Amino acid sequence: MVNKYLALFIISSLLLVSCGPGGSSEDQLSGEIQIDGSSTVFPITEAVAEEFRSEAPNVRVTVGVSGTGGGFQKFLRGDTDINNASRAISPGEKEKAGGNGIDYLRLSVAYDGLAVLVNPSNDWVDYFTVEELKTIWEPSAQGEINQWSDVREEWPDEELHLFGPGVASGTYDYFTEAVVGESGASRGDFTASEDDNVLVQGVSTDQHSLGFFGLAYYKENQDKLKLVGVENREGEVVKPTMETVSNGTYNPLARPLFIYVRKEAAQQESVQEFINFYLNNAPELAEQIGYIAMPDSVYQAQKEKFKAFYSSSSDSSSTTTN
Repeated sequence: MVNKYLALFIISSLLLVSCGPGGSSEDQLSGEIQIDGSSTVFPITEAVAEEFRSEAPNVRVTVGVSGTGGGFQKFLRGDTDINNASRAISPGEKEKAGGNGIDYLRLSVAYDGLAVLVNPSNDWVDYFTVEELKTIWEPSAQGEINQWSDVREEWPDEELHLFGPGVASGTYDYFTEAVVGESGASRGDFTASEDDNVLVQGVSTDQHSLGFFGLAYYKENQDKLKLVGVENREGEVVKPTMETVSNGTYNPLARPLFIYVRKEAAQQESVQEFINFYLNNAPELAEQIGYIAMPDSVYQAQKEKFKAFYSSSSDSSSTTTN
């Protein structure tokens, strides 16, 4: 009988040691995860990272903000493990990945809408057509479209002041492609910043301003800004909301948000746990921050895709993009 109790004691002790003081397997994880990229995706990734730190305190997760393009530069050099991206990887970036032997996987994490904004004291703008936005932002507008009345005759003869994300931003790329028709094509005489808070400050303090950035930043600062509707392809004036972004009526300025994971990094248990934690918690955290969660079935598909990605041979040379 004594031997029986002794055996049970030894087994229990081993279980306690294996689980650690908190009894959680995450406590045993260690390592470092480097993330950079989109300022638009940053809030949700940082929220996930904060929650994950409490679950796995020995894993150091750092999240930088270099813009989607700047983040991809680091990611494709192998300097980071995960890249936040508010657009898909470009053909040139794909080519660079192949040349550097970087295999990666793209995972969708939420939906977002691009908000078109003016100062709250602006009482003349009721909505924009996509054609009007193109007239304002296309490269040929520089030096030609200088006043509000150049866009619509009934608008005031006041100088138009423009604010937008920097050229390394995925938001800039997406907006120019959706509105102008070519990614990265725009006039150059606007106040550009990778920091959306700078754009909020600019629009909120200038009566004659016009800007665009992610919907989440508008929601954080809606008391300082005026959201303007955009006429969609069906001829309806629509403002971005959870409903209009998810059902596709806020077109063409609604988009998915991504994270890209390097295959070499995905072989690490800490990264595997982090990505699964991300996809499990993204629906709730996305909506708390102001993004739109994807259907549960989509998150489940992302988890299955990720498992297949890191479980496959690390010697594989194929680059996965979707």
